[in-house]
Amino acid sequence: MRTRLIALVCAATAMAYAPSAVAHHSFAAQFDGDKPVVLKGVVTKVDWRNPHIWVYLDVREADGKVTKWECEGGAPNALTRQGWSRDNLKLGEELTVEGWRAKDGSNTCNARTWKLANGQAVLAGSSNGTAAGAGR
Repeated sequence: MRTRLIALVCAATAMAYAPSAVAHHSFAAQFDGDKPVVLKGVVTKVDWRNPHIWVYLDVREADGKVTKWECEGGAPNALTRQGWSRDNLKLGEELTVEGWRAKDGSNTCNARTWKLANGQAVLAGSSNGTAAGAGR
């Protein structure tokens, strides 16, 4: 009986943590380190939550067409340690994002840096292990 109870508790604990383990991914699983992107657009939404923040942009193309992009950043705690908060990224403000495009070709990127229109910049907390050596 005791063995069954221990097995049940272990199984329940594993199931409780499984969604977060599956939701977290490596850079290489989703993004292409050989496809850098630089996006300049207007912030339409900010999701400041674990495990990564997401910033959504409307990017105006050369032909005038607006393309929606979603950019993954680092953990909120990492950005907070750099002095940033959810209040730095304001809806309607211009933002330049340097990062890497998603492997599936969608308008999704992993952000290396965020740069506000006033020039204030911060490392976005990319999960690309080679980002620090990119030399920009």
